[in-house]
Amino acid sequence: MNKLHIIAGLLLIIGLAVFFSLSKDVSTYSSFAEASENQQRVKVAGILAKDKEMYYNPEENPNYFSFYLRDPKGQEKKVILLQGKPQDFDRSEQIVVTGEMKGEEFVANEVLLKCPSKYKDEEIYMKKQI
Repeated sequence: MNKLHIIAGLLLIIGLAVFFSLSKDVSTYSSFAEASENQQRVKVAGILAKDKEMYYNPEENPNYFSFYLRDPKGQEKKVILLQGKPQDFDRSEQIVVTGEMKGEEFVANEVLLKCPSKYKDEEIYMKKQI
């Protein structure tokens, strides 16, 4: 075999290794029940339970924010986010948290917010005109 074949083979192996290592983080959304069963890092999508308490005291601990999240199956759990409270958190339509269950609480270290579109009213208005 010549050097070109050896280099191409090594690049292919490195590429596959990188692909498989990155694909571990790509996951589908789970529910709190699935997160309890698996006891591993998962993503849970849901909506904020606005009738429950949110706690954030940056003077005490700026990297502790807790709230309650309702998953698509209707189960509510307390979520502890190991970050500060995100801006416009109360206005979000959907919240995706990444973390794992610890006892009865979901401990998250990443959060993704889907906020309402500023164009939503304009879209509704345009639909009525057609």
